[in-house]
Amino acid sequence: MQRSVVTALLAAAALMLSAGCSSDGGAGAAAGRDGAASRPAPSATAAGPSPTAPPAKGSVKVAATLTRDLKSPWGLAALPGGDLLVSSRDEGTITRVDADTGKQTVIGSVPGVAPAGEGGLMGLAVSPDFASDQLVYAYFTTASDNRIARMLYDERKPAGQQLGAPDTILRGIPKGRIHNGGRIAFGPDGMLYAGTGEAGEPGLAQDRESLGGKILRMTPDGQPVHGNPSAGSVVYSYGHRNVQGLAWDSQKRLWASEFGQNTWDELNLIEPGRNYGWPDAEGRAGKAGLVDPVAQWRTDEASPSGIAYAAGSIWMAGLRGERLWRIPLAGTEPSAAPQAFLEEEYGRLRTVLPVAGTAGGRDLWLVTSETDNRGTPEAGDDRILRLTVE
Repeated sequence: MQRSVVTALLAAAALMLSAGCSSDGGAGAAAGRDGAASRPAPSATAAGPSPTAPPAKGSVKVAATLTRDLKSPWGLAALPGGDLLVSSRDEGTITRVDADTGKQTVIGSVPGVAPAGEGGLMGLAVSPDFASDQLVYAYFTTASDNRIARMLYDERKPAGQQLGAPDTILRGIPKGRIHNGGRIAFGPDGMLYAGTGEAGEPGLAQDRESLGGKILRMTPDGQPVHGNPSAGSVVYSYGHRNVQGLAWDSQKRLWASEFGQNTWDELNLIEPGRNYGWPDAEGRAGKAGLVDPVAQWRTDEASPSGIAYAAGSIWMAGLRGERLWRIPLAGTEPSAAPQAFLEEEYGRLRTVLPVAGTAGGRDLWLVTSETDNRGTPEAGDDRILRLTVE
C-alpha cells in the first residue's frame, strides 16, 4: 500500500512543529536531530563503494502482513518453533505472535521498565539453549539506567503471567531521553552482544570505562568473555553514537548500524577493540586510528534501526527514511551501491529479522514503527510484514 498524501503532509507539519528531535528519526530541518540548531545536511544519496556506482538489482516482495495493531513494537525474536516474540517499548509488555495466523498473545510484562523518550522495553533475544533453559533476554530502561535481564518463559502458566521475575545480568548502561541503544542478539559464538548509545553525552562514547556508546560482548550470564579487548570488560568496540542494529554475515562477521547526528548515518563492520569515531568523526573521516563506515547515508534517508543478513546482503530498516535498504556484500565491502525498497509505503521501519528455515534464507520479518510518538499511524499500524528478498 502507498501511504496517503494526507499522512505525508501531516508528518511534515509535525516535524515543523516539533520542539525537539533525536536520533530516532524525528528531526526537523531547522532543529537538527538532537534539538539544537544545526547546519542543513547536504543533499546526497546513500554512499556505496563509490559515489557513482550503480545500485544492485535486487527485489523485495511483501508476501503477507502477519499481524496488525501492535503498539510501539521494538524488539523481535524468534522462538525455536518459528513463532515470534515482540516487545512494546512504551507498554513494557512482550507479546507472542503466531507465525502462521498472526494471533497475538501477551505473555507478560517486564517490571521496572520506565519508558520515556527513546527509552523503554527494547531489544529481545531468545537463549540459544531455549529448548532446555526457556530463557528470554530483554534490554530495557529503568528509572536509573539501561540494563539487560533474562526471564523464564513458562508456557504452562496463564497468558499474561508466563514471564518469571527478571534476573539482571548487566546494569549501569547510561540512560537518557535519547540514545539508549537497545539491540541485543546472540552471536555465532554463543555470546550475547548489545548495542548501546551515549545517552546524549557524546564523551561517553570515547570513555572506555563507560558502557555507553559501545558494542558489548558478554557470556549468557552477563560476564566478560575471555578474549574481549580488555580483560574483565564487556566492551567490544567503542566510539559509537547510538547502535540499534546487529547482524552477522555468512562468514560470521559482525555488522552494526549507527545513527549519525546531522550528516551521516552509518553501516560499520565491527572488529574488537576498534574506535568507530564518535564524537570525533561522523561518517567517513579518514582519520588515523578511527574506523570509517563501510557505507553511509544522509540522515533523512535512513535513521537506521534494525539490520539483518539474507541473500548475500545486509538489510537495514530506516525510521526517518521510511525505507528498507539493501547493501549487497562482496567480502567486507559492498559489491554495489545500496538500494532502497518500500520507500514511504509502510512508514517508519524499526526491526528486520530473518525468517528461520526458509529456502535460501530469502525471507525476512519487518516491523513498522508508526506508533512510537514520532510516526503518523494509519489504521492497522503497527504491523509485522513477511518479505521475500533477493
